[in-house]
Amino acid sequence: MKREFVIAGNWKMYKTGAEARELVLALAGSFAAVRGLTVVVFPPFTALESVRGLDPKVRIGAQNVFYEEQGAFTGEVAPRMLAGLAEYVLVGHSERRQVFHESDADVARKLRAALAAGLKPVLCLGETLPERESNATLSKVDGQLDAALAGVSGPEWGSVLVAYEPIWAIGTGRTATPQQAQEVHRHLRLRLEAMAPSRRVPILYGGSVKPENSLDLLSQEDIDGLLVGGASLKAESFSAIINSGSQLLRS
Repeated sequence: MKREFVIAGNWKMYKTGAEARELVLALAGSFAAVRGLTVVVFPPFTALESVRGLDPKVRIGAQNVFYEEQGAFTGEVAPRMLAGLAEYVLVGHSERRQVFHESDADVARKLRAALAAGLKPVLCLGETLPERESNATLSKVDGQLDAALAGVSGPEWGSVLVAYEPIWAIGTGRTATPQQAQEVHRHLRLRLEAMAPSRRVPILYGGSVKPENSLDLLSQEDIDGLLVGGASLKAESFSAIINSGSQLLRS
C-alpha cells in the first residue's frame, strides 16, 4: 500500500487572526504539493475566518467542539458553527482531558457530534508518565479508543483520524523514541483493523515533534503522520517537518 501522511499543526492558544493569516501564507509558500501529503493547521477559533481559503495546500481544523447543536452553553462552539470554517476538529486532546476535565464520555459525544456535522475528528489519546512506568500504556489507550469510537460504523470510518500523544512527551522536550511510538501505533493499528476491517484509519504521532526527529518518526511503518505543537508556530520549522513527509513520499 502506498503511504500517505497527514502533517498537522496545533497552534493552541497562540496567534491572532492577523498572525495566523501571515503564518499560513508563509507556510503555503514554503512547500510544494505532493500526492499523498495532507497538511492541516488548527488555529484558535478567533482565527478560523482569517485563514479560511487562503491556499488549497493548507487544510483548516478547529481545536475543539461542543456536542450540542445549540443552547445555553456560554463559551462553547457547536459543530454547525464550524461549517465552512473548518474541515477537521481535535477531540480529546490531553489538555482538554487534564485541564478542563473532559471525560471519555464527553470525548465520545464530541466525536459523534463532529461526524454528524460532516467534520473529520482527530481523536487524541495517550498515557501519563506514571501509566507508562507501570506498563499501563496499552490498557490506557485501549480504554480511550474503545470509549470514543463505539458506534462508529460504515462510511464514518473514512472521516476518523487518531493521534497518539504520550502526555509525558507533550511540550516537555522529551519525545518517545521512534521505536516506542511504533510499538503503540502498531497496537492501535491492530485494534482499528478489528473495528474497521476495510479501512486504514490514519494514526498520527504527537509529542515534542521537531524537524530533527520528524523523518525518523515518519519512517516507522504504522505512523501515518504527525500532530505538531510548538514547532508548528513558525513556518521554517513546520515546513521542515512537512518536507520530511514529502521526502519519504517521493522516495
